[in-house]
Amino acid sequence: MRSTGIRRTFVALGVGALALTACGSDGDDAADGKTRITVNCMPPKSAKVDRQFFEEEIAAFEKKNPDIDVVPHDAFPCQDPKTFDAKLAGGQMEDVFYTYFTDARHVVDIGQAADLTPYVKELKSYDTIQQQLRDIYTVDGKIYGIPRTGYSMGLIYNRELFEKAGLDPDTPPATWDEVRTAAKKIAALGDGVVGYADYSAQNQGGWHFTAELYSQGGDVVSADGTKATVDTPEGRAVLQTLHDMRWKDESMGSKQLLVINDAQQMMGSGKLGMYLAAPDNIPILVKEKGAKYENIAIAPMPGGKATLVGGDGYMFNKNARPEQIRAGLKWLDHMFLTPGDGFLGDYARAKQHDAPVGLPEPRLFTGAADARDQQVKQANANVPVENYKAFLDGNQKLEMKIEPPHAQQLYSVLDGVVSAVLTKEDADIDQLLKDASGKIDGILARS
Repeated sequence: MRSTGIRRTFVALGVGALALTACGSDGDDAADGKTRITVNCMPPKSAKVDRQFFEEEIAAFEKKNPDIDVVPHDAFPCQDPKTFDAKLAGGQMEDVFYTYFTDARHVVDIGQAADLTPYVKELKSYDTIQQQLRDIYTVDGKIYGIPRTGYSMGLIYNRELFEKAGLDPDTPPATWDEVRTAAKKIAALGDGVVGYADYSAQNQGGWHFTAELYSQGGDVVSADGTKATVDTPEGRAVLQTLHDMRWKDESMGSKQLLVINDAQQMMGSGKLGMYLAAPDNIPILVKEKGAKYENIAIAPMPGGKATLVGGDGYMFNKNARPEQIRAGLKWLDHMFLTPGDGFLGDYARAKQHDAPVGLPEPRLFTGAADARDQQVKQANANVPVENYKAFLDGNQKLEMKIEPPHAQQLYSVLDGVVSAVLTKEDADIDQLLKDASGKIDGILARS
């Protein structure tokens, strides 16, 4: 599943149509001898401030690199799953194109990605990027993409409700037993307050089951991607906890089959104690759902084992010529991978336009680059960063795990498992996991 927004968004982005004009690399040199590259994920015109800054950064890049001509294409969402493969197969994909982490191997497997290995040394920022993020775009020892942003799941909670329930908001739950205890105390406040909410529809239940399974040390599929691994003690522990919170503790409320917007509405209105989400939910809770920054905090995933991570980056068209690859790597350095500068890193500019600065995104960089990024971010922070300290500190101790292969198909299967547990008190957890395991094995066998 996608996180709810990109790393730092100045304004809410509108939905724009993907350009389906030909974007191939043949004949893309400008008449004046410049190297021309097409790029996507430009903010649409409806996102006026983002659009302005994107255009300003392209102009600044071209001024520093007068031999390169950047032709941006706007689209939001930056990738439409309904047209993504068709654009690749039809030769309509840009020279430098946006992808989710989960796309990397697929794009390589269908032969649509340029091998960046011979050129990546020219990307000044490459060695500063977290190794585990670089590995996502490394397939069979070759580099096919560059990570741009990331997110990881955590436990968002309402500090005010914690205090009312006699809980310490500065010491959030670190285990699922502690989550269960805290949820029960919060639900005991009454007046329609729910202690803990979870998704169980529109594939989002399967997504959260996966995150919760990771947190317990389990996995959805085997390391070689051929067999289901949900019918395990860890899988049963996830479902048993949800079952007991729902039916024994009555801490999850009676309304189920929730999706992300339901949990956000509940949290924003002060009626929910905790739910799992990425940090980019926080500005949505404040700007759209009525919450206050000082009242919303986030902790690392309970369980202490791992957290589900996602994110995005850029890959290059298989037909891109060497000079276009080199130009595209320079563009990525300028736009997204320079701490304290560029489209994503200019926190001072973000603050001037009332965008949240200081949200706890997973750290993209390491070493001196990370120190610079954190320094500039902290200097311009306009949100209560102390509310996110537990999340940032705790994440350093967790394994970062991306979504499983064929994620949406698997989530559809697991959705039914989670919804059954949350809507049927007598749900047979063992049988549900056995059935789900068989269905997942079938999906993997057909791939």
